[in-house]
Amino acid sequence: TDARRAEEETAKAGEQQEKLSRKERKAREKAEKEARDAERARHEAEEAERLARESADRAPDTEPATVSAASLTSPGVGSQTSPRAAAAAGARATAMRPEPGPAAVPVSERPEVLVGAAFAGAFLLAKILRTITGDD
Repeated sequence: TDARRAEEETAKAGEQQEKLSRKERKAREKAEKEARDAERARHEAEEAERLARESADRAPDTEPATVSAASLTSPGVGSQTSPRAAAAAGARATAMRPEPGPAAVPVSERPEVLVGAAFAGAFLLAKILRTITGDD
């Protein structure tokens, strides 16, 4: 029985060793796949950057086109799209002008100015009424 138990323990240890080596092999394969994916993504990003630089070099006096959210969510442009297709879609996107900042809005339409003017007017009205009624 001791010999049989020793054989079973040896077989169990062999199975555990095989199981560990399978896990190690799967982990190694997964790491290699992730490394390949990362390298591919890095290459695609470099290619997209190169295309963007080339398009910027061709038209240096124009503003770069911005891609709207609508073109990002439209069919054909997504995370699985090739960098060239994405760059082409971005090149066709219309350039969007930024929203006018606070300096472009007239002073009479700014809410903080309107609130301040209402407060000052109420304060002056109270002072005038106080002077008229003679309450000091």
